[in-house]
Amino acid sequence: MKQLIQRRNLISLGAGALGGLLMLALYSWAFGPGSPRTISEMQLAAQLQNVADMPSAPTNFKAASALAMPAVVHIKSTAGQEPGARGPEGSQRMPEGMEEFHRFFGMPDMPQGPRMGTGSGVILTEDGYIVTNNHVIADADKVEVTLFDNQTFPARVIGTDPSTDLALLKIDAQALTFLPFGDSDALEVGEWVLAVGNPFNLTSTVTAGIVSAKGRNLGIVEDKYRIESFIQTDAAVNPGNSGGALVTTEGKLVGINTAIATRTGSYSGYSFAVPVTIVRKVVDDLMQYGTVQRAFLGVQIRDVDAALAQAEDLASTRGVYVQEVNDGSAADAAGIKAGDVVIAVDGHPIKTSSELQETIGRHRPGDKVGLKLMRGKTEKDLTVILKNQSGTTQLVKKEATKGLQWLGADFAPLDGDDKKRLGLDHGVRVQKLTAGKLRYKGIREGFVITEVNRRPVHTADDIQQQLQGLEAGALVTIEGYYTKGEKEVYSFYF
Repeated sequence: MKQLIQRRNLISLGAGALGGLLMLALYSWAFGPGSPRTISEMQLAAQLQNVADMPSAPTNFKAASALAMPAVVHIKSTAGQEPGARGPEGSQRMPEGMEEFHRFFGMPDMPQGPRMGTGSGVILTEDGYIVTNNHVIADADKVEVTLFDNQTFPARVIGTDPSTDLALLKIDAQALTFLPFGDSDALEVGEWVLAVGNPFNLTSTVTAGIVSAKGRNLGIVEDKYRIESFIQTDAAVNPGNSGGALVTTEGKLVGINTAIATRTGSYSGYSFAVPVTIVRKVVDDLMQYGTVQRAFLGVQIRDVDAALAQAEDLASTRGVYVQEVNDGSAADAAGIKAGDVVIAVDGHPIKTSSELQETIGRHRPGDKVGLKLMRGKTEKDLTVILKNQSGTTQLVKKEATKGLQWLGADFAPLDGDDKKRLGLDHGVRVQKLTAGKLRYKGIREGFVITEVNRRPVHTADDIQQQLQGLEAGALVTIEGYYTKGEKEVYSFYF
């Protein structure tokens, strides 16, 4: 066996040496003295020179791992059980035809009792701000964070952004190790990266791979205004890695791991991360405004391909085709027309729709951006003042309260029969449920709410008043009765 291994090693070394000699010979031919060469030969020589000039990547990731691991946390979220509801474990239904993509968070659904899941997060500041995926903590009633040194803290949800699948948490701690932001724009295909997270509850796990593509649009974020421009890597990630760090070999954060391509629920070759350019914008907005400031061009777009270029007689196959311009939008005001092809934003080339969405998504309403586009065979430069969803340049302020619409119910006062049957002198009946927190918690129509945060309620306005002024992440407790007289208590985070 030992001789066989040695022989295989010799064969492997021999093959490597032969490849090296061939490359050396080709390099010498390309750059050494000799007869005049053709244009194609000179191009080959230039390509070889470019490869020779590229810096070699490190193959030892100890330093980057040592920097990243203390800044990546383990997240546990708990949510109440509602029959048929989507849990926080990332087991939500995928869009049709996209079942092979999986947002990899947590553990299998439990048939009864609270639903629990585990994921990852990245510390961004020394005073306890943590970024993770929205689907890790969506609708959770309790969020708990465990640090690299096994300290555990309750976490408040500062804000969420379903359109990018990001969320911002806060724990009460100081002097924490955090990851500095890198530059995902500068990240190149073929570059080494590390994925750091907690797969299968195996804390502080590091895997390595290369960037295999950028600007991937998968259609897995279930939001009307989704922004998807994922970094694709072949670093191994699995359930529990959601919200973990994608870092460079220098230990800088370049992405938040979000999804994997899989037919089994486990890693099978590719993983996807939200680029840090988007992460930084979303986090800054949530810290500063409490909500994300979304900027819009106001156009319907599609990628340019050979068929479209031929059908529309376009100058080239690069860029993003404008199918329609919304009336009164930023694009309309700037003079963009249907049939234009956007080829650059602020000097950065744009090749796909996802790149355009990501680039615009870094901005806020009122920002000016420079667009370079092709109109027929003519190149044009335009300045666009971006607008919000309402068609203005105003920044959106977080509502003082999420109110009754957030609860998702229509309420009615109790009649005399209800009061007599239940032995109550106050309360509000849940008359009709819509999409909202009460339905998610499993509250059924007919439930009579008697107290909110231990304060009695007589009308829907009383419920609204109890929600006024609550900070994000505050605990809300609702008590009441069903018609048979059984008392129920529900708790969830605001």
